[in-house]
Amino acid sequence: MIKNKNISFFLLIIFLFKLTTVSSKEIPIGHLVDFTGATSSVGKPFGQGFIDAIKYINKNGGIKGNKIRVDTVDYSYKAPRAVATYKRWKSRLKVIAVIGWGTADTEALMETIARDKIPFYSGSYAGQLTDPTGKAPNSFKAAPYNFFYGPSYSDACRGLLTWALKDWKSKNMSEKPKYVHMGDNHPYPNAPKKACQEYAEELGFEVLSVINYTLAPGDFTAQCLTLKQVKANYAYLANSSNSTTSLLKACNTVGVETQFMTNVWGVDEPVIKASGKAADGVVFALRTNSVWGDKNEGMKLIKKVSEFSGKKNSYKSVHYISAVCTMFYIAEAMEKAMNDGEFNGEGIKKAMYKDEEWVPEGLDGVCLPSTWKEDDHRGLMDVPIYKVKVNGTTEKLNVDDLMSKKIIELIKTDQITLPRRPEWRGY
Repeated sequence: MIKNKNISFFLLIIFLFKLTTVSSKEIPIGHLVDFTGATSSVGKPFGQGFIDAIKYINKNGGIKGNKIRVDTVDYSYKAPRAVATYKRWKSRLKVIAVIGWGTADTEALMETIARDKIPFYSGSYAGQLTDPTGKAPNSFKAAPYNFFYGPSYSDACRGLLTWALKDWKSKNMSEKPKYVHMGDNHPYPNAPKKACQEYAEELGFEVLSVINYTLAPGDFTAQCLTLKQVKANYAYLANSSNSTTSLLKACNTVGVETQFMTNVWGVDEPVIKASGKAADGVVFALRTNSVWGDKNEGMKLIKKVSEFSGKKNSYKSVHYISAVCTMFYIAEAMEKAMNDGEFNGEGIKKAMYKDEEWVPEGLDGVCLPSTWKEDDHRGLMDVPIYKVKVNGTTEKLNVDDLMSKKIIELIKTDQITLPRRPEWRGY
């Protein structure tokens, strides 16, 4: 009798152990960040947005009771290091998804992740990542497992050009406006170059020769003098914010009157603080429908997430907010895959196609409605256009105070909805 009781107790322990193991299952994902490399100024807030969002999700039940176990690696914007990190994740951690970062490393891993069937959510919005079939007219190669939230670099630039043409016409100018692409000779700044130049020509701009300047900050006086000499009306800055301040200050010093337009990484609140009046009037593309300080339901959730890395209501940048949106898309895709009984990379990929005009729960007013399709990974064709306004000196106050006192303002001036032209897919 005692022996039978012992056996029953032993079986109960095994059952409870198994139950505990199932209920505390972890979901392994990889997270590439640039906290120390050439794009670290924008990489830090973007990476932190994911870290905080994962902490919030885990604290609030995880994915159907399963906690996300994230391995965050600072690869310093070095593509070979990213590739090596991914190989380790795949073999040792058995990651089910990856949060990526740069264009060079994302493109380097395109074929590998497709073979491994691992969804890859990048901080690169290169148009080359938007054709899952590889069959579009100008396609780079098939990218069936690449996703991102926001308009592609190419589409964001097309949106800015659409705004620029409207701006030009509002000034009753009769001659052709002059457009120039500016950026480093690097996969990230080059990603939208050809597509945007072609669209500029289509809209009736005179397209000038590219003016190169490095991703690393430097003395860009020569580039600004060239810009002044060619009398460019609109310049698209394709680099990240690290070099924007140097360029804006140099061009302000030599009296450049060109209207600067930047990609989503080209300007942010710290850049505006560092640039001061030189940043006044800069126009840039955004990925979200809100910036910090806007009042809507979605921002309430953003603020709750942000409490994991700072004081309550401490200002968070445009990059942070877009990262939180992206992580909630990933989390909901994972939950859908679980509900479908196919919780693997392929199941998560399929889940990305289940809903149209999709906004993650609780983020209405912040994340723009997005639609990913099996043959088209252009999730967002809307391009919010914002203009920087600097109302005083930015030197003595921190970003929180500059924004709260409205010394710096981010003003929405337009929202361009682009046509989903088939020849623009993957390009």
